[in-house]
Amino acid sequence: MSPLYDVENNEASTLLEVKPAVKKGSFMRTWGPALVAIAGVIAVNGFLLGPTGGNIPELTEKHINSRNLAEERTNAVLDMDFDANADHQLFQSSRGFGSRNLSDDEGGLMEYTRRRHRYLGDYTHVNVADDFSAFGKWSTCVIYFAFWVFLMFPNWFLPIGRPGIAMGGGLSMVVWRFILEKTGHGPWFDAEKVIIMEPLFLLFGLMLTTIYLEKMERGGLFDKLRNSLDDPINWKRSAKIMAMSTIGSAAVMNDSVVLIFSGVVVDLCVKNKVANSLPYLLSLATTANVGSALTMTGNPQNILIVSLAYDEISWLEFASNMVLPTTAATIVNSTMMFVYYGSELFPGSSGIMENWGIMLKGNRTPEMLAQEHAYHAREAAAKEAMGEEEEVGGKGWTIWSKLQVAVTLAFLACFACGLDVCVTSICAGAILMIMASYKRQHYDPKPDNTEYDAEGNPLPPKKTYDMDGNEIEPEEEELVTESETTLTEVDYGLLMLFIGQFVLIGSFDDTGLPQDFFAATMGKCVDQMTSVPCVYWFVMIVTILSNVASNVPVCQMLAATFPFATPYDWMQVSFSATIAGNLTMLGSAANMIVAFQAAKVGDRTFTSERHAPFGIPSCLVSLYIGTFLMTMVHFSPECSVRLGNCDE
Repeated sequence: MSPLYDVENNEASTLLEVKPAVKKGSFMRTWGPALVAIAGVIAVNGFLLGPTGGNIPELTEKHINSRNLAEERTNAVLDMDFDANADHQLFQSSRGFGSRNLSDDEGGLMEYTRRRHRYLGDYTHVNVADDFSAFGKWSTCVIYFAFWVFLMFPNWFLPIGRPGIAMGGGLSMVVWRFILEKTGHGPWFDAEKVIIMEPLFLLFGLMLTTIYLEKMERGGLFDKLRNSLDDPINWKRSAKIMAMSTIGSAAVMNDSVVLIFSGVVVDLCVKNKVANSLPYLLSLATTANVGSALTMTGNPQNILIVSLAYDEISWLEFASNMVLPTTAATIVNSTMMFVYYGSELFPGSSGIMENWGIMLKGNRTPEMLAQEHAYHAREAAAKEAMGEEEEVGGKGWTIWSKLQVAVTLAFLACFACGLDVCVTSICAGAILMIMASYKRQHYDPKPDNTEYDAEGNPLPPKKTYDMDGNEIEPEEEELVTESETTLTEVDYGLLMLFIGQFVLIGSFDDTGLPQDFFAATMGKCVDQMTSVPCVYWFVMIVTILSNVASNVPVCQMLAATFPFATPYDWMQVSFSATIAGNLTMLGSAANMIVAFQAAKVGDRTFTSERHAPFGIPSCLVSLYIGTFLMTMVHFSPECSVRLGNCDE
C-alpha cells in the first residue's frame, strides 16, 4: 500500500512533479466491465421473460380494455370530416397540432384527438415502408449501416472526418433514393423535410454566443467560468465538471452545456498537463446526458415527448418522476468514473479503498502533492508574468464582463419563460456580436503598424508619390469586420454533420426497419410494454434503437405507433432514450459535439473505441437501476385520462 501524506504535516518542497506512466490496459481490464454489463442484461431479461419468452404474462383485463378503447377512438377520428387545407395551415403555423384544450365549439376532445392523430401520421412520422420493393428497402438499409459504421469509427477509413462522412452519406442517400424512385423500387424522398431545422438553429445560435463570450475579453465571463472548474487535484476537477454538467443540462439543455464547455475542459487538461484527457471529456459528456433526463427541457427528445403525448405532462410532474432515476444514474456514473479511471484521477493510489480515503479524509499521495505544488507554481508564475496592473484588472468585473453576464442571464430567463430557444440563442449571439464590434472599434487599442530598424528605433512611415512627383496621402485604414474574424470560428462543419445525419436517418426510417425491429423483438410484450417484467426488455429495445436510428426519430415512431400511450409509458421512454446516449458515441448529439469540439483544438482522445468500454456499463447499469426505481416510485398515471381508461 502506498503511503499517504497529510498536507499540513509533510514538507512538499522536495517533491518534484511526477508524470505518471501511461499503461495500456489489458483486454479484460478495458472491456471486462462492458462484457459483464451486457451479460447481466441478458441474464436479467432471460430470467424475467424466459429464454423463449415463455414467462411473459397474459394480457390483463386492463390491458385489453385499453387496447379496445384505443382502437375505438382511432376509428372514431378516422370517420370524422376535416378540412385538409385548414389542418395544413394550423400545423405549419403552430409547428404542432394546436391547443390540447379545445372548447366544445371548437370540437372538444375529439377534434383535438383528430388533429393530433393526423399530425402524427401525416407530418411527424409518415409510413411509406410499403412503397419500397425488397431490393429498395434492403439496399437503403445497407447504405445507412455502412455510413453508420463510418461515422462510428472514422479513423478506420480515409481521413475525411465525421462532417465529411455525414455529408457524403446524406448526398449518397439522396442520389440512391432518386434512382430507386425512377426505377420503381421506392417512393419519392423529401430530403428537405427530414432535416430538422430547430437543432441547427439552436447549434448556430449557441456557437455564436459561445464564441463571443470567449473572445470578447480576456479575463471575462468565459475565463471566470473556466477558472471555477479548475483544481490542482484531478478527481476534484472531474467532480466539478460532472456537477456543472449535470446541473447545467437539467437547467438548460445538454447540447448547450457540452458545446460551451468542451473547449473549456480541453483547455484545463492542457493547462494542467494531463496525460489522458478522456476521463474529463467523459465526465462532461456522460453527465450531460444523465442530467438532461431530469427535466422536460433537458434534451430534444424530452421536449418532443411532452409536445406529442396524448395527455398533458407538466414540468413538475415530469421532474418528480425523474428525480429518483436521474439521481441514481448520476451516482452510478460518477462512481464508475472514479473506479474505472482511478489511476488517472488518483495518481499514486493503490486502489479503491485508498481512493475513498483520499476523497473523504483529504489525504494526498506523493504524486498528488507534486501535482498540487506544480499547479500553484504555475499560477504564481502566470500572475508574476501578467504584472500587478493586469492582475488587478483581470480579477475585477469590467463593464464588458458585466454586460456578458447581463446577456447570459437574459438568455436563461427567456429560456425559462418558454420562449423559443432557437430565436433566443441567435438573438443572444447577435447582441454579443454587436457589443464585441463596438468594443473593438471604440475601446480596444488600435494595432501598431510601426516598423523598426535593426537597433529598435521606429522608422518614419513610408511615403508614396504619383507620376508627377506629388505625395499621395495615405488612405484611412479599413476596419476589420466580424465576418473576417470571429464569425470564421463558427463550426460550420458541425452543422454539416447534423444535416448529413438527418438525411441518412430520415431515409432509413422510411424503410420501416426500425418499426419492424421493434415489433419483432417486443413480441407479446407490445401491448404491456411498461408493465413488469416487459418494461426491462422494452427499455433495452428503446436503447438499441436510439443508438441505431437516433433517439428523436425513435420517439416520433413510438408516438405514431402508440398514439394513446400513457404518461407513465412516456416517462419510461424518455429515461431510456436519454440514458441511451451513453451507450455509444452516436447515441447522443452531445457526444458528437464533445468529440468534434475537442478535435477542433487538437484533442482526438474522445473516440468511439475509447468511449464504449466506459459508456456501455455506465449506460446499462444506470438504465436498469433507474427503470427499477421508476417502476417502484412514479407519479404519472399508468392510464390515459383523455382516453378514459383511468376509471377502471
